[in-house]
Amino acid sequence: MISFPTLETERLRIRPYSHTDIPELLPLIGAREVAATTLRIAHPYTEQDARDFLELAKEPDKLWLAITLRPDGRQIGGIGMRIERQHGHAELGYWLGVAYWGRGYATEAAREMLRYGFEDLGLHRIFATHFKHNAASGRILGKIGMQYEGCQRQHLLKWGEFVDSEMYGILRREWERRE
Repeated sequence: MISFPTLETERLRIRPYSHTDIPELLPLIGAREVAATTLRIAHPYTEQDARDFLELAKEPDKLWLAITLRPDGRQIGGIGMRIERQHGHAELGYWLGVAYWGRGYATEAAREMLRYGFEDLGLHRIFATHFKHNAASGRILGKIGMQYEGCQRQHLLKWGEFVDSEMYGILRREWERRE
């Protein structure tokens, strides 16, 4: 079982979700542009979707956290990992509200999640995927030190179309060298 930490970076507080987050969460995650870049975010996104997500976030070996701004606590997105202890690895995922794209917040949050995964959870490897049409996510993964590992062609079905999935990964020893 994973504890649900509160992590801090220069500009961000990354903390567990609560049911009081739902009113602020819905307009951020409910944007079609956000759903179009992720596999697991529905569109339209309803209050019931948010409630179901918060229940899912309590499951063992899942770590889903809200990304908030440190100065005012405003929620701007989410980040998490699906952890497979028996293999010593986790899949990283994240999203930001459209108004917060292009400001380095996703890179900052993802970098902190790598640190937490390797230092605090003792993981061996962290990986992530993105839709091929979401090149911005690939740039984020490269900035945090992940290596491109290949394309899974037409691997996922999103909104009735098969899309390519680009895979990136980093090993603990590679992360330690960068730090």
